[in-house]
Amino acid sequence: MKPFAWISCPAPRLADAIAYLAKHPGKQLRSRLTLLCAELIAEESADAAVIAGEAIELLHTYSLVHDDLPAMDDDDLRRGQPTLHCAFDEATAILTGDGLQAAAFQHLVSIESLSDTQRVDLIRVISKAVGFDGMVGGQALDIAAEHKALEPNALKNIHRLKTGALIAASAEAGAICANASAEQRNALAQFAAAVGLAFQVTDDVLDVTGDSESLGKTAGKDIKAKKSTYVSVLGLAGAKEEADRLLNAALKALDIFDDRADPLRALARQMVHRQT
Repeated sequence: MKPFAWISCPAPRLADAIAYLAKHPGKQLRSRLTLLCAELIAEESADAAVIAGEAIELLHTYSLVHDDLPAMDDDDLRRGQPTLHCAFDEATAILTGDGLQAAAFQHLVSIESLSDTQRVDLIRVISKAVGFDGMVGGQALDIAAEHKALEPNALKNIHRLKTGALIAASAEAGAICANASAEQRNALAQFAAAVGLAFQVTDDVLDVTGDSESLGKTAGKDIKAKKSTYVSVLGLAGAKEEADRLLNAALKALDIFDDRADPLRALARQMVHRQT
């Protein structure tokens, strides 16, 4: 997928910033999740799911650009290159993130193969996932929790919103594109909620066990910021066990699809057992 390929911008500096981001689009796990969920239900929905997945990748990238800003996590490395505000400047990073967010919804409404009802449903699900009841709300809670020791349920709630919400919406977007039944959509929602949280647990583990070069981002920054993580709350071994428990719960939710969901199961294992 090439989420940035269709974007044009009349402002040269913003166009350069978009091109800079496009050189390193990341693993694109969320868009792959959207596509696999759609193909699981109806293979003919793949074209629509590709566009929906691209829109989700734009939103994910916007969130990273803003997350790295000095007022947020203040990071200088992302996807193996200097963060956008370091390569350009803060104003360019803010405006680029704003533009990517708007472009994502512009892309969603362009999916002509979907009905108006499906497109509205996509916007409803995805906008909630990145708004106050999702990613933005989770980020605010995460900032407020710095220098505090959190209980496991409070930590779970932060990451369910900050990281898990968009991952869950990615799976649900695929279900919408494929016009899934209520039973199928519910199963995929349960799957994605569990794998999204497991993804964050693994992220916390890698922040401790990985290095900046392999991760493509600054390792150990959560410890420096004195944030509660699954490792600080559960210990390294406990965090790994929790990731596996959540992965198993995610895989269990796919039982209704039999072996047709094997590609989705493989992606889930890759997301949770990744090394970078």
